[in-house]
Amino acid sequence: MRQVLFLGDIVGAPGRKAAMEEASKLAESLGADWVVANAENAAGGSGITATIASELTAAGIHALTLGDHVWGQKGFEKEIGAIPCLCRPANLPEGNPGAPYLLLDHPRGAGRLLVFTVLGRQFMRQHVACPFATADRILKELEGRYDCSLVEIHAEATSEKIALGWHLAGRASIVVGTHTHVATADACVLPGGTAYLTDAGMCGPHEGVIGRSKEAAIGAFLDGIPRRLDVATGDVRLNGFLAELDDAGRATSALRVEWSAPKP
Repeated sequence: MRQVLFLGDIVGAPGRKAAMEEASKLAESLGADWVVANAENAAGGSGITATIASELTAAGIHALTLGDHVWGQKGFEKEIGAIPCLCRPANLPEGNPGAPYLLLDHPRGAGRLLVFTVLGRQFMRQHVACPFATADRILKELEGRYDCSLVEIHAEATSEKIALGWHLAGRASIVVGTHTHVATADACVLPGGTAYLTDAGMCGPHEGVIGRSKEAAIGAFLDGIPRRLDVATGDVRLNGFLAELDDAGRATSALRVEWSAPKP
């Protein structure tokens, strides 16, 4: 048996601090072999830097994925190619720098995990290739080079995420959604052995509006005036998803995971 722990979007300094301090301890307590995290909001709530990526991987996170804020930090397109264990969305236009997928060796030699992300197209601003066709292509092209697979769909529409789960049922070991920062309650194993969750939630401050200052967010809804949405600070939690896989790479269990910072 192999276990994969996936952590939802890491948001700002509070999310980074919690992930760096607690992710490896959480993985150990759960018996996880690999830890994968979405880090597209790790730098000030939008994007990531090479320094932050290095800090997160040094703290025990084996792989970092990104989403629609992949280019949120100025100059990151010049850094991404030199960052190991990090992949950008696989269905970005051709010519985008960075690895479209990762192949992670098991720490004790028990196989290899394929990891990649596709961006959804419903209600999203990016111009990207079809996430369904992209997932099909990568799984087929790399067949024989991996023993189990994690496909992340970074998307707004729950329907699009669920549809991809069913589309890949029995072909991907894990399909997990990100982007909305709100964990869903539908963890399950789909027919054929695919662990599925519509959204893993976020690693960061929940005393806010999807990780941002509640006062600023409420004000923007009330008067419609654009304003700075700083990262919130209170009620820091890690939201995640744990999948257990058999020797054939089929999921045998799917469990939503949450860690909360001690209350002061």
